[in-house]
Amino acid sequence: MSACVPTRATDPSDSNPTRCVHPPHSPPPTPPRRFRIAGADVSASIAVFLIALPLSLGIALATGAPLQAGLVAAAVGGIVAGRLGGSPLQVSGPAAGLTVVTADLIHRYGWRTTCAITVLAGVVQLGLGCLRVARTALAVSPAIVHGMLAGIGVTIAVAQLHIVLGGTPQSSVLDNLRGLPAQLARVQPAAVSVSVLTLALLFLWPRVPGRAGQLLRRVPAALVAVAGATAAASFAGLTLPKVDLPSWSSHALAGLPEGPLLGLVAAVLTTTLVCSVQSLLGAVAVDKLVAGRPDLISGTPGSGRGARVGRSDLNRELLGQGAANIVSGTLGGLPVAGVAVRSSANVQAGAVSRNSTVLHGVLVVIAALLMVPVLEFIPLASLAALVMAVGIQMVSLHHIRTVTRHREIPVYAVTTLGVVLFGVLEGVTLGIAVAVGVALHRLTRTRITHHERDGVHHVHVRGQLTFLAVPRLSRALHLIPHGADAVVELDGSFMDHAAYESLQDWQKTHTAQGGSVELTGRRPGTRIAEPSDSAHCRCRPWTPWRNHQCERPYTASAAGHRGASGEPGAVRGPGAGRESSGHELARGISAFQRNTAPIVRGELARLAREGQQPDQLFLTCADSRLVTSMITSSGPGDLFVVRNVGNLVPLPGKESGDDSVAAAIEYAVDVLKVRSITVCGHSGCGAMQALLNSEPGGTRTPLQRWLRHGLPSLERMAEGTRPWARLAGRAPADAVEQLCLTNVVQQLEHLSAHESVARALRAGELELHGMYFHVGEAQAYLLTGADGDGLFDHVEAATDLPA
Repeated sequence: MSACVPTRATDPSDSNPTRCVHPPHSPPPTPPRRFRIAGADVSASIAVFLIALPLSLGIALATGAPLQAGLVAAAVGGIVAGRLGGSPLQVSGPAAGLTVVTADLIHRYGWRTTCAITVLAGVVQLGLGCLRVARTALAVSPAIVHGMLAGIGVTIAVAQLHIVLGGTPQSSVLDNLRGLPAQLARVQPAAVSVSVLTLALLFLWPRVPGRAGQLLRRVPAALVAVAGATAAASFAGLTLPKVDLPSWSSHALAGLPEGPLLGLVAAVLTTTLVCSVQSLLGAVAVDKLVAGRPDLISGTPGSGRGARVGRSDLNRELLGQGAANIVSGTLGGLPVAGVAVRSSANVQAGAVSRNSTVLHGVLVVIAALLMVPVLEFIPLASLAALVMAVGIQMVSLHHIRTVTRHREIPVYAVTTLGVVLFGVLEGVTLGIAVAVGVALHRLTRTRITHHERDGVHHVHVRGQLTFLAVPRLSRALHLIPHGADAVVELDGSFMDHAAYESLQDWQKTHTAQGGSVELTGRRPGTRIAEPSDSAHCRCRPWTPWRNHQCERPYTASAAGHRGASGEPGAVRGPGAGRESSGHELARGISAFQRNTAPIVRGELARLAREGQQPDQLFLTCADSRLVTSMITSSGPGDLFVVRNVGNLVPLPGKESGDDSVAAAIEYAVDVLKVRSITVCGHSGCGAMQALLNSEPGGTRTPLQRWLRHGLPSLERMAEGTRPWARLAGRAPADAVEQLCLTNVVQQLEHLSAHESVARALRAGELELHGMYFHVGEAQAYLLTGADGDGLFDHVEAATDLPA
């Protein structure tokens, strides 16, 4: 119980002059927490369940396991992995990526030993999770992962093709390929017709046009395909092999592993590898899907979706997957892993917590116990067609284009062929070997060229500069005559100590002989974007121009040399060590063309093709110290930026001929469809200082006429009815800082008065944010104190932006 302090009432009319009150700082009693499931989680779990049910049966069929094993794995994956895992919205269960591995284990060791191998793989996953090595799995080249999935997809598709044609698959891909002509000669029309109908519904259902299509697409295509084919087969009276679920009383559980020790160890490691890598990569993919839903990132008050979903804890996810595999194997289920199709459906269906995943597992249990008579109507050919389509989709053209663009097609091809011809573990091992070989080849393959243009010798180094390339670098550098001007361009991300020393020794020698050397590119730990005589420059990559920290000290000897203007002995005034602004601009442009343009050219070309599609309008001050891309960690195409003196937003009708800000707001909201607008003020704002020092009357200059739009901010601060804002616990340093904060809030109110903004706010399509940047502290703050409509009417506090 909280402490009670007796107090004397000051109101004479109080019937109880001595009352017991809680201390002013004691927290209110916390009501007992009740377990609730959000409606969004319920609807999402139903959508995932409808996808998981046919896929689980189909994957069990493809592996040769008892069909009930797929239902057991789906239920355990949903309940155990969903409850214990580190990725709240990832859905686990029997995965297509495990089909080949499991089918091979069943063929070699039998079903009960396969279940034991699943249990042991789960134990190994628990150990890896306790050792916190989950991030290590992400070091595997994506080309290897994509190649592994493609090889598994090919194996699945070829095997299920036999069932689609009415036959029985063999144990290996080569045997299935060799037996395909004979299978085509004895094709079963009934099985083919059911399979074709399943595939047609599967691919056509998501493409139903119009508003009716939007409603129909809420029903998963997999469920529609299997249900439609089952109904058609039943009405047509086709005689086909169908799902046969034996009694649960005869369901086979795990037994003691039997077989050669080395073979069992390899089987456990293979199962662990495939389950772990697929689950961890799936968790990363789910994080990307969550990032596309703002309500899951920060929570939307009043929407019923206030719970924030953080990034996946990969080590906890590995522990959850291990526990699920132990339970699934013990209960006679298939190996469990994160499943991309169900996870993406879970996020897209609106799930807001792990309750959706757990509830989907509960629904699978209910279906397995109560829907057995209905499930036994499903033709095996329909399930085979569904799984075959999943296998074909695992050979992703997008992945092939990606690995081709990164010049890793040999790794992808070798891994795919290795999985198809030899097995998953063997294929992955071959892929890793090729990936290491490709990396070593790139490390040792350095191209060094030399050419002369306009009397300047250029040496261009492409690739990693290691000791292996030092002899070729030395030969190229010694082609430059003594006393000549030279530019050495380093186009690579790594230079070892031997190459660095060789380059520096030559530079010193060449400079001592009267020559000049300009280094561009990268060297260890720093960016080479300045001439060699600026080795002690402390400029950062975002400040390529020479500012006051990078000036050359002005000396008498320097005055006798050519100045930046090119005239002998040019003497400049204050800041004489600085180059002329025109030369700084030209040199900055030149550095961009050499160093930055090659990096961003591809992205800018894409933006040029697709047009700009920013998510945010960022309205801030024209102060030169505010680098918007730096303080927001944004890049080309991310922000639609409007800058003016004082980050002011004139009220509608108050522009007096200057509609530039209103035009930008209208264009951003109505044309670009931005989802949020941020007004950003900053410390030491000259416009706010001018407002405080302004006097009524006098000559009205253009600057004074513009600053009149900030007068409401000055009046708001002068009211004195609102407490001053606090910056991470401290009060504003002075009246200027308080006015800077108040101005942000006032301009947000001006912003909401614009018709386009008000309309988007009413429709729930737009958010407004206030931001303050302290230049001296390099600290960004997010203003808080919003009312229920998301508009700032006062400032209660300012808190650090989340990392």
